[in-house]
Amino acid sequence: MYELGIDAIWFNPWYPSPMADGGYDVTDYRDIDPLFGTLEEAEELIAEANRLGIRVIIDIVPNHCSDKHAWFRAALAAKPGSTERERFWFRPGRGANGEDPPNEWRSFFGGSAWTRTTNPDGSPGDWYLHLFASGQPDLNWSNLEVRREHEDVLRFWFDRGVAGARIDSATLLFKDAALPDFDPEHALVPHPYIDRDELHELYREWRAIADSYPGSRILVGEIWLPDRDRFARYLRPDELHTAFDFEFLACPWEAARLRAVIDATLAAHDPVGASPTWVLSNHDVTRDVTRYGRAETGLGSEEETCSIRTVDLMRGTRRARAAALLTQALPGAVCIYQGEELGLSEVEDLPENVLQDPVFFRSGGTNPGRDGCRVPLPWEGDAPPFGFSDGNASAPPWLPQPASWRNFTAAFQVSDPRSMLTLYRKALHIRRQERAFGDGPIRWLSAPANVLAFSRGDKLICVVNLSEESVELPPHHGVLLASELLDGDLLPADAAVWLRT
Repeated sequence: MYELGIDAIWFNPWYPSPMADGGYDVTDYRDIDPLFGTLEEAEELIAEANRLGIRVIIDIVPNHCSDKHAWFRAALAAKPGSTERERFWFRPGRGANGEDPPNEWRSFFGGSAWTRTTNPDGSPGDWYLHLFASGQPDLNWSNLEVRREHEDVLRFWFDRGVAGARIDSATLLFKDAALPDFDPEHALVPHPYIDRDELHELYREWRAIADSYPGSRILVGEIWLPDRDRFARYLRPDELHTAFDFEFLACPWEAARLRAVIDATLAAHDPVGASPTWVLSNHDVTRDVTRYGRAETGLGSEEETCSIRTVDLMRGTRRARAAALLTQALPGAVCIYQGEELGLSEVEDLPENVLQDPVFFRSGGTNPGRDGCRVPLPWEGDAPPFGFSDGNASAPPWLPQPASWRNFTAAFQVSDPRSMLTLYRKALHIRRQERAFGDGPIRWLSAPANVLAFSRGDKLICVVNLSEESVELPPHHGVLLASELLDGDLLPADAAVWLRT
């Protein structure tokens, strides 16, 4: 009933975890957390998806594990310099009594990237590195045992029919063993823990494992890098297959800047023969409906405050609908974050007592964190939990859903020809049917100011009006799909259309 027309599903971490960071603190990479089910049920899901022609992509979290992982518990129980501790980054502190962290590195979640341990006798011990929450100790990828363990984890899931792995924090694994201090405003080159050259040998090894399986197994990187050439190195034919394009996600709703990002993305991918993967949202950023409804539509400084900005959700929704058609008209793959297809906005009024993201707590509340985009989906019904769970009061969803989502459930939208869900279903169906929407070049067409127009092949045109006024459509022989109702041959503001030429 709620079919969308997708080719694959990417699951965020489903492994056993204390949930210090939404499951990205893993205690066992070869099992399923009881919150989600069992390993046997996961195997059944993978098999059923494969029968339906839907590929399953899992999250691999290699930079760090949980502080409750057996390896880390063994490291805490072992002495300094032990083989157990060599799997991580344990170091003595600075200062007369080791009271200061080994260096000045900062956690991405706020605060120091180091936490001090306590010795068995109760005295202060060494410090350990965690680029994220303190419950996520970084693994030492210079350690051969760490590398072999993750190779085995990849094989474990490929053996169970998984079609690919999305690699979390893919540029962070290796660290400069000297652990040098540095000023983030004037970063060292090479960086002491971002985009180090050692990564490429590792991903070539992983690619060989993926290629050893029948059919195809893909590797997808979470790669946030401003340098397009450095980004593209990860996508060479013997490394990762693709990576999310975050420059596109972060781009403001401005025609010239979007065109520049699209051109730069395609130009970077072309020499290595890789296809881009376009995204509008994910589990780490404010939902696109909300971003596009703000005065500042890019992803930037407004993520660093808890004050709720003025948001025009009607405008944000119009722009998100147009962005969906723009994205799906581009060559390459498209990754849809759950809830985009329902037009969900960021939940910005969650009470503090339900917040769970360590970003909020480690920033002292100055950063709202990511809980607002992680509220569970509304499937059906007139009240929370909207079919997400059985409604058992003893086991409610981990974050509360707004009552207003009764008008955004899949059941509410499925028969509405003007709903966001209907738009996505139609767009995905057309994208699958029209071969010109596949890989291949785009050709930019002349267009009015703040309007994007490009052709795919010789039969399809996409026009996106980012201006404040309606614009006249180019000559065409039919409308395949429009994000808003057209006024004759006029395309309204903040709207997109696919045309047959």
